[in-house]
Amino acid sequence: MPSQTLSLEQSQRLQMILAPQLRQSLEMLQVPILELRTMIQQEIEQNPTIEETPPDAPQIEIEPGTGETDKAQEMEFEKEFETLARLDEEWRDYFYQDLHTEGYSPEAARRHQFMLDSIPQKESLQEHLLAQLHLTGLSDTDRQIGELIIGSINDDGYLTSSVADLAESTGFDLGHLEGILAVIHDFDPTGVGAEDLRECLLLQLDRLGKTDSLAGQIVRDHLKKLGGRKYTEIARQLKTVPEEVHAAARLIGTLDPKPGRAYTSEVSSYVLPEVVVQRVNGEYVVILNDDELPHVRISRHYRNLLQSKDTKPEVRNYIRERIRNGAFLIKSIHQRQRTIRRIATEIVESQRDFLDNGISHLKPMTMAEVAERVGVHETTVSRTVSGKYMRTPRGVFEMKYFFTPGIKTSSGEQISNKTVKDMIANMVNQESPDSPLSDQEIVARLKDKGIGIARRTVAKYRIVLGIPPSHMRKNY
Repeated sequence: MPSQTLSLEQSQRLQMILAPQLRQSLEMLQVPILELRTMIQQEIEQNPTIEETPPDAPQIEIEPGTGETDKAQEMEFEKEFETLARLDEEWRDYFYQDLHTEGYSPEAARRHQFMLDSIPQKESLQEHLLAQLHLTGLSDTDRQIGELIIGSINDDGYLTSSVADLAESTGFDLGHLEGILAVIHDFDPTGVGAEDLRECLLLQLDRLGKTDSLAGQIVRDHLKKLGGRKYTEIARQLKTVPEEVHAAARLIGTLDPKPGRAYTSEVSSYVLPEVVVQRVNGEYVVILNDDELPHVRISRHYRNLLQSKDTKPEVRNYIRERIRNGAFLIKSIHQRQRTIRRIATEIVESQRDFLDNGISHLKPMTMAEVAERVGVHETTVSRTVSGKYMRTPRGVFEMKYFFTPGIKTSSGEQISNKTVKDMIANMVNQESPDSPLSDQEIVARLKDKGIGIARRTVAKYRIVLGIPPSHMRKNY
């Protein structure tokens, strides 16, 4: 058996390592503006030399420090100060440019904040049900059981645990829990507390007095066939005519499959456009939305400490390092905004026909093409448009929306695949309900327009658009 020994060896190898500041710069470029605001606020809290200033704050000149024994280091830092002063001035001019374009004023900002602070908090479904439970006159024990059941109801209004499971886990009598649940079934909204969709719809039909109607029979025994629009088969099994099944289906369509969503406690997800495109004198102008972006600069207090001869060397070194980090933060913000503006401007110039005429004139465009025209790497374009939105005269679109591959027509023209999807959607919207278009018929119509794509491509686009196949779109 060979002997085992320990040894120490030296070797050289090349390895790419991202510096922390570079990581921060890339992250700032990628995150949306609201997340960027949070990042800047965190930096302000962690770095005492950074401060947030109002847009109308006076410009502060930065003077080079003196008194440092290491003259070479002092001269290097003086250059950094000059760079920081120039960045601060450029950033301020840039910030004012967009604020004046948008008609910003401190009074408007105060009104906006007051409006946000005045938004009332919405009542959750559980709070709504508990308020009704306390008005029922039940005993304390029964109210505790009711609270237990309500706690097992999700935001859609469905019971997530069966009554049998609740009885087993709590030790309460099963029949007693079912009686309390029956009380909750009478609460608003109608259908709350159901274990599945069938029970939810039946509870709503019962409130309408139509439990024994044709609609009730369909929900109880033929709900899956109803989802497949198999009206003729349902009519045959229930010994009625398809017209009656159609009428019952329309009634069922008025019921709410998720009765609790009106009281959902989840906050709606809103997007804040990063870029605003406005038409001014016949030309499209790109404006960055900086209303939510703090304006930061290096604190005068710490600059004075750095320049003071009484400041200890270790304190001076600490302040110098913090100021360097702050300068890089300001530079990263400025670089991020400039990159977004350049790429957004290129998108607007390339998609002018879309802005003028709509989706049918959306041109195919790739990130590589934009990267080459702007003079950056393709990954920079990808990071820049990730999760960011653009408000245009045609609506709000994710910036990635404008990057689509092209399809070549018979005339040699390149059109966007989104344009083809829009054409398919229009064909389906205009088709006869009694004779919907098959995928092959859509292929033929597109070919008549000079667009040659395969049937499987039409099927893929149809699935993306949420359009069911022709046999499910047909009125039987």
